[in-house]
Amino acid sequence: MLSTRDLCGLEFLPKLIDAGVMCFKIEGRMKNPEYVANVTRIYRKYIDLALSDNQYIIDKKDIQDLLQVFNRGNFSYGHLSSNPNKELVYPKKQNHMGIYIGNVSNIKASKGHILVNLTNSLSLGDSIQFEKENSKYTVSELMVKGKNITNAYPKQFVEIGRMKGNINIGDKVYKIASKELSEFAKASYSKENIKIPLNAYIILEKEKPIRITVSTVKNKNPLFNNIEVSLSSEQLPVEAKSKPIDKERIISQLNKISNTIFTFDNIEVDLEENLFLPSIKILNELRRNALDEILLTAKSRISRKTTPIKEEGKLVKNKNFAKRDISLLLNILKEDENYSNLMNIKNIYIPLKYFSIKKYENTIKQITDNFNTYIYLPTIIKSNYKNLLNAVINKSIDNFNIKGFVVSNIGNGIFIENMKEKYLNKYEFIGNYTLNVYNLQTINQYSNLGITTLTISPELDSQTIKNITEYSKLKQELIVYGKTPLMNMNYCLLGKTNKCYPTCGVHCKDNKEYYLKDRMGLYFRVIPDSIQTVTTIYNSKITSIDGSMFNVSSYRIDILDESIDEINSIVKTVLSGQRLEGKDYTNGNLNREI
Repeated sequence: MLSTRDLCGLEFLPKLIDAGVMCFKIEGRMKNPEYVANVTRIYRKYIDLALSDNQYIIDKKDIQDLLQVFNRGNFSYGHLSSNPNKELVYPKKQNHMGIYIGNVSNIKASKGHILVNLTNSLSLGDSIQFEKENSKYTVSELMVKGKNITNAYPKQFVEIGRMKGNINIGDKVYKIASKELSEFAKASYSKENIKIPLNAYIILEKEKPIRITVSTVKNKNPLFNNIEVSLSSEQLPVEAKSKPIDKERIISQLNKISNTIFTFDNIEVDLEENLFLPSIKILNELRRNALDEILLTAKSRISRKTTPIKEEGKLVKNKNFAKRDISLLLNILKEDENYSNLMNIKNIYIPLKYFSIKKYENTIKQITDNFNTYIYLPTIIKSNYKNLLNAVINKSIDNFNIKGFVVSNIGNGIFIENMKEKYLNKYEFIGNYTLNVYNLQTINQYSNLGITTLTISPELDSQTIKNITEYSKLKQELIVYGKTPLMNMNYCLLGKTNKCYPTCGVHCKDNKEYYLKDRMGLYFRVIPDSIQTVTTIYNSKITSIDGSMFNVSSYRIDILDESIDEINSIVKTVLSGQRLEGKDYTNGNLNREI
């Protein structure tokens, strides 16, 4: 199971602030408002504490509250520490774990009661869950020695009523929601729902347009201060034949704005006697239009300082590429394979890690003697590995005929600058798809950096690809075959840690294949990297695209385990303007909008 424990960075806040961090992000995807309220409250408290002159001490109660609102097998410090982290992933449960409050010591099945010796507090209204049950139970009956109680505390032997299901003696019990904590959170954000106060004055006269004036009361918010809107209706009030409209009905109708950011402090009605409205919708429309006008006025007061993007002259259409070159990425290099038998291949990309392994020297020599060879730089380069990787690059340049580099992150910009200065533009730089280019302005910036070819992101749809390739000042390369990496993670699933250590058994070098199996029975290839402890997880299906509809200079084919014959067959299919079909293939995001 690939379920990471939740990150808790409270203890690192002072160091992060000292390092110059100006903003902290809290991940609250798919979480409820109570989660957001409690987590932001606690982190706000400790950010303020770290910025003060007081001693930085974390209250255990705050950690307990964070665990209560959501945790998956307790907390992890992620990658914030320099120490190896073997607690990053929790393999037993993928959703909220709650707080352990004890084990079932006895069951009174006839009454539906269970007995628990508490290790944590429990109250009426709390929700609990048992280790073999997915359902949650709300505590509605709580007793000690036969007497009903509202709150129970650690070390109390309690009886919990109305419990049914797959519950056995010895089962662990977890409190997955605290009523007290939820109510505290709700109180904290409900009072933040501040409305903009308004005054209204409305005049209704027989066979005359209804006139309404809505104004903002003196408001501390400068956007809404001193706004006044006056409107008139198209429909006219008429003389009532039976039931005339009264002031109370008018006020009630105008007050129906609970779903807006406004509230009426005062509504004054000037109403001629014995009037009837052809439709009450007249008032609704006047109210709605008046509020819209106030919002538009407030928005017009917002000034945004923007720097316009300068167009570098008139857009010039890219030339048409009648013949496409083929580039081959060898994600897995095989030392006993004869790559000289490859046909119609111009460029080959070899991942940097293989240049550091001595047994691949002859294979790399064979490739560099027959093809334009590029060093494929990793997406993630850890700071403590930079010197090592630079040494490998310099050695590779001396020993092999290297054409250039495939750069995989924006941080490689410094590397490009250094290489250009050191080797006087001897090498070519290809931007990998991980640079996520999706507009011409970004292309221009990478051109200025020194990149000559950009690999199109597999996340783009066909129309966006056509727009980019039509006017791009750089050559474009399109990945037309291969399993797309879904994730690069700073964690080894085999060694169960984020750093390599001697006693792991070195599974990443045993030439075995590893996969993750999802709930649908699909297999996702897992490839570890023993140099930086970075694991790549690939899609279960192979992307196969007919690239002939796009004006690109070259096609890229990404290879994992395919043999030389299989590669040559794939190349033949690609050059014929076709794609591979079947249940194992996908055309990626071509038909999906970004």
